[in-house]
Amino acid sequence: MKIFIVCGSHREESQSGKVARHIRDELARLEMEPHLLDLAGNPLPLWEEKIWDGDPQWTERIKPISEELAASDGLVVVSPEWNGMVPAGLKNFFLLWTRGELAHKPALIVTLSSVDGGAYPVAELRMSSYKNNRLCYLPEHLIIRNVGTVLNPDPADNNAEADGYFRERITWCLTILREYARAFRQIRASGVGHNETFKNGM
Repeated sequence: MKIFIVCGSHREESQSGKVARHIRDELARLEMEPHLLDLAGNPLPLWEEKIWDGDPQWTERIKPISEELAASDGLVVVSPEWNGMVPAGLKNFFLLWTRGELAHKPALIVTLSSVDGGAYPVAELRMSSYKNNRLCYLPEHLIIRNVGTVLNPDPADNNAEADGYFRERITWCLTILREYARAFRQIRASGVGHNETFKNGM
């Protein structure tokens, strides 16, 4: 089973990257095959209309990621909270893949905050990021608050109680994602979700 992780922070050496790498390693421990796309440095060009026209340069740019997404059974979306918002690069990610690569695949939202925030990106992702790509968010999500004090390689840098809690909850959420991913294979295989007349969500 393949799980695609997108780390939505543009920052190098970000806390989001730390969390995404922990999730990658935990997925592997749970015998799933993770693929991590880190948006550090904002490597994806901004969406433009030529992507709809099959522009060769665009096709070449995004083909490797498209193939990884198409082969994946589910996703994990990791987002920091920047001024109460999802980073622009992560929003751009959802604009680039609307041709079925994400359709009818379960996704776990993981947001994080350096303090006690993190809820606004959950609401933003649930509200709009699935519309045309038809990604299906789990009813469960994770908000990792005070992220600087958990999931650090050196135990001395962690709040022991919070770190243990988040590690356990991450594992639980990933096992839920695995079961949804198994079940959603049947939905995609049925073909009912594909309709040329209704290509976009309402």
